[in-house]
Amino acid sequence: MIAYDLECVNGHRFEGWFDNARGFEKQQKKGLVTCPSCGTNQVARLMSTFGIAKSRAGEDRSEVPEINPLEILSRYVEKNFENVGADFSKEALKMHYGVTEHRNIRGVSTSREEETLREEGVPFFKFPVPAPDPGPEDES
Repeated sequence: MIAYDLECVNGHRFEGWFDNARGFEKQQKKGLVTCPSCGTNQVARLMSTFGIAKSRAGEDRSEVPEINPLEILSRYVEKNFENVGADFSKEALKMHYGVTEHRNIRGVSTSREEETLREEGVPFFKFPVPAPDPGPEDES
């Protein structure tokens, strides 16, 4: 999934989530991307405001916690995606063919299952999941 900052011709700003850039473009061409405030489909993508700040020379950053983007992404997926475990490819195919409702899922798959998903045109995204931090009770 990809999130875009969008703005309609009337100046309303909002966020839209899409499978990928091509998905946004296809929906926009069909007039399916509409402003939630006024309903117009004259919508454009805005430049991303995402940035990475560099510390200034000599600046004390010892009080600022280290931010790990992969950890943030992993937490988001864990919280917002249903864990279907080893049934990932099976569930993704069922959603792709309309057997079950679309929903956010996460899980594991074999290389062969991933190839089948690609052949069937099922979009998916793989990323490594960091090992969980051991809690105080797990430390020896």
